[in-house]
Amino acid sequence: MVMLWSWWNARASHSLALRGVVILQWVAALSFWSGSAYGMDHRQVEELRQEAEQMFYHGFDNYMNHAFPEDEIRPISCLPLTRDTSNPGHIELNDALGNYSLTLIDSLSTLAIIASSPSSSGKRRKNNALLAFQKGVAALVEQYGDGTNGTKGTGKRAKGFDLDSKVQVFETAIRGVGGLLSAHLFAVGRLPIRGYDPKQQKRDKESQSMIEWPNKFFYNGQLLRLAENLARRLLPAFLTPTGLPYPRVNLRYGIPFYPNSPLNRDAETGQCPRNPSASTELTETCSAGAGSLVLEFTTLSRLTGDQVFEQFAKRAFWSVWERKSSIGLVGSGIDAESGHWTTPYTGIGAGIDSFYEYAAKASVLLSGSGFPDQLPPLPVNGTLPPEGLTQLVLEEQQTADAFMEVWLTSHASIKRHLYRGDQYIHPHYIQGDLYTGAPRAFWIDSLSAFYPGLLAHFGKLEESIETHLLFTALWTRYSALPERWSTSSGGIESGLGWWGGRPEFIESTYYLYQATKDPWYLYVGEMALRDIKRRCWARCGWSGIQDVRNGDKSDRMESFFLGETIKYLFLLFDPNHPLNRLDAPFVFSTEGHPLILPRRPPTTLGSRKRSPREAESRKGGHRDPEDTVCPLPPAMAPFSISATAARHDLFHAAKLACLHMMPDRDNLDSPLVEFSNDHPSITVSDVRSPSNFTYFPWTLPLEFIPRSGVSSKIKTRHTFDLTFPTTPNTIVGPSVLQRFSSGILVNSMSGLRLGMIQDVSPEITSDINVNHYRIQAVNNIMLGKDERIFVAKDTASNAVNPLDPNFTRIRDPALLDLVIDLGRDDSGRPARSSMNVRLNSTTLPSVQSTPAISDKRISGSGEAASSVKQAFSMLLQQVGLLIGEAAPSPSNIVSSAFREYVPAVLPVGIGAAPLPDVEEAHAPDLSGNPRGSLIWHSIYMADDGCVKMPSSVPKQYQVIVMKRGGCSFTSKLQNIPTFVPSKSSLQLVVVVSYEEGEGINGVSASLLVRPLLESAQMTSSGLPRRNPIPMVMVGGGDEVYGLMQKAIGMGVKRRYEIRAQGVPISNLIVL
Repeated sequence: MVMLWSWWNARASHSLALRGVVILQWVAALSFWSGSAYGMDHRQVEELRQEAEQMFYHGFDNYMNHAFPEDEIRPISCLPLTRDTSNPGHIELNDALGNYSLTLIDSLSTLAIIASSPSSSGKRRKNNALLAFQKGVAALVEQYGDGTNGTKGTGKRAKGFDLDSKVQVFETAIRGVGGLLSAHLFAVGRLPIRGYDPKQQKRDKESQSMIEWPNKFFYNGQLLRLAENLARRLLPAFLTPTGLPYPRVNLRYGIPFYPNSPLNRDAETGQCPRNPSASTELTETCSAGAGSLVLEFTTLSRLTGDQVFEQFAKRAFWSVWERKSSIGLVGSGIDAESGHWTTPYTGIGAGIDSFYEYAAKASVLLSGSGFPDQLPPLPVNGTLPPEGLTQLVLEEQQTADAFMEVWLTSHASIKRHLYRGDQYIHPHYIQGDLYTGAPRAFWIDSLSAFYPGLLAHFGKLEESIETHLLFTALWTRYSALPERWSTSSGGIESGLGWWGGRPEFIESTYYLYQATKDPWYLYVGEMALRDIKRRCWARCGWSGIQDVRNGDKSDRMESFFLGETIKYLFLLFDPNHPLNRLDAPFVFSTEGHPLILPRRPPTTLGSRKRSPREAESRKGGHRDPEDTVCPLPPAMAPFSISATAARHDLFHAAKLACLHMMPDRDNLDSPLVEFSNDHPSITVSDVRSPSNFTYFPWTLPLEFIPRSGVSSKIKTRHTFDLTFPTTPNTIVGPSVLQRFSSGILVNSMSGLRLGMIQDVSPEITSDINVNHYRIQAVNNIMLGKDERIFVAKDTASNAVNPLDPNFTRIRDPALLDLVIDLGRDDSGRPARSSMNVRLNSTTLPSVQSTPAISDKRISGSGEAASSVKQAFSMLLQQVGLLIGEAAPSPSNIVSSAFREYVPAVLPVGIGAAPLPDVEEAHAPDLSGNPRGSLIWHSIYMADDGCVKMPSSVPKQYQVIVMKRGGCSFTSKLQNIPTFVPSKSSLQLVVVVSYEEGEGINGVSASLLVRPLLESAQMTSSGLPRRNPIPMVMVGGGDEVYGLMQKAIGMGVKRRYEIRAQGVPISNLIVL
């Protein structure tokens, strides 16, 4: 359109006679442009949908012909793929394959989805997808029975899933149970299939309701009963002290390989063999494996009326969340028996991914249903579990709101600690430390490609679009997503270059198209489809790629390729599919199976005859989550096609993915050309893939890219290292640094190396550009964004050169700490406050009030300090190492056992007086005891100070405490009588502020405004005060005022900050 507009301007100066022709040409051009206004016309989209359908049938038909009833197919050798019975430790294979026709179960929901928009070409003029779905259900029932206890409950292979297969609980739940449940919901019409209207009918008086299908199969809930049969065989794994399920279970024998299970404690009735093997099964699971069962098990419970599944799954989810770190992140590995994290790493990919997904999606699924009723403990595989192991989770943890809160909290923590913005070329996520958020690895895995889709699904559209761009660039480079790719090296991480057909990238592409309708994502989907067909086609299905760099194939078609990957491709190219327009609280599971909860009591289809308690539970109603507004899609520029293609950072992602280093190859030869005529799943266009060796214009046709478009400049951060010289007679060793929960304590500056990076505070929302440096590494130890470096004033002073602009110590001109010693109450115990305690942030550019800091001596008192106080007490115990004085003798330890550090602010104006030149208060010793006596011990409480005080007050008291309000600051000082300055007379006036939000629950975190003394201090007689009185103001209201009433000593402690090149170092705290 830029070209058309320029052309119009050029023609506009011509004669009037030519203008009619120009207008006609302009209208014609607009007509042509409007025909492709969506970037891809309906015919192209329809053809791609049909291609996705053909891809599915190529894999599914070959599986049914060559591998069924086994679990998977080897697409290259055309042989079935089964469990590796010769190597039980081959968990990559055995965890998922349970000898229960996995690929068929995983594919049923895809068949049901295709059945709404079946192809009308070739041999499939009928709704063959629906017929194949019904035929597949019948074949499954033939192999495993109908889930009843009678003769019909036994199939050719097993009675239900009574199989000697040790499988992973997570994989079996999401693939097996989820696939069966989703297929059941389609079969009974709870999930829509266009043109399918299941009608229940009674065959006789004793039988259940039936749905008759054209293949003469009568569906009466067989899939639901089989799902319950399979899920019940997983329940023994949930019987742990922590509520976290064991990672594996034998479908026939339970968990005899976990000797510490409560089921195995009884020597006579326990599951453990009499002669156990020397080695036992590992009890380590992961957050995703333990916490990603809520969708499937809740759906199963609501359909059957058996709450044990839902409660076990929710209990496992909350058991993971309750063990999150203090910064709101969960780890990957966790021990099911102890509940301890087995690795300090965290991220959004493998081992963690679906935990966040299920936190968000559970809020949607539960929003359309009532509250579960309470049921007594039910049998697990025929026996009652030990008491206390089947209790319901807390009532507040049952709701959609509770799960949404977990998602929102998790996302905020991920965004704060693991997200790297555009200052790192292009936004992406890293692997971080579970406890600090510090960077631990700089790679992204293919599983993490799900996250942009989750963000789009829940309204975080901008973050979703920008992070999806990097995955698009990586796919463009490799024609697949490698298992791990390094953002630091730009290459495959640790040789993990395979792609097994994972769906996560295509899933996110589907969600983003649904949220934006931007044709960019249709072209991304086409790119993925072409690449898969070009690189993964095999004679009997679709192979994985062993190495995305050279195209070596692996002889395995994972069940999720048909169950997820093709499903999302099909739905991407079918914008009018019923599921894409369904206005109901349904979700796709992490295996891509659509699930929805019943709105009414369970029907008789597949459920046992239990009382409809679910209807009763809904009488009280369920409070829906607070309505949220989904953001509008990004606005497109005038005369443009794609908002994504016009983004300023489009080629930042290309730069990070190193697309500019790829060669340009116009001709791509492939042996698949000869197969294209006989195989409808392959076309000649598939070998002309717009990826792998192209850079511009990525996935869009060239005519959709503005000719004059430019990319914005890539942002960079100013970084440098500060290295301090090694002083004589010192050894740089581990004792120099000591890590605590809130940061690192520096014992010596000798040989210290600080890695600095320039930040812009995300909290700054004004137009003022407030920069600061942050220490991101100490001696090559990476720090989290909220971690701080602590150094004593004396230690820092020894390392500071006043002439060095890179490291300058500056005393804070506004903030200080008011140090208070408390007395003892009537029982002889230390008087205490109930103030909330946090470590002060002293280096923000603005003056900020933060809660007081307390250190408490370890005493025999039964009152336990809060966890925050205890953590800070541990830090303060180490601060004494940094003070340049001798360790205190018992005579130097004051009798008071409780000391408060209250933030205070100095006034401004001509009436402000400097603080008295007195000795500052000390930090505590190694045991947390207060060190040294405070210099002021006589304190007068003057209420609001708005009346003249007795003349003896300033002579006998060293500190006067007043409440803010009632009169001006100037009047308060004027009401203090004159006095002769001395060590025993008035030294300081403390004004306690009563801002909104301050009080009994703690000091407000709002900004403390510096008091303005706009006129010189005067005496009560109106004369200029010869010796102005120093004043400070603190927050906290009645809480702090009452604290000072108990004070037996008071002092001050100045604050300091370090600046580099005149810019504050935000996370360096001088104690």
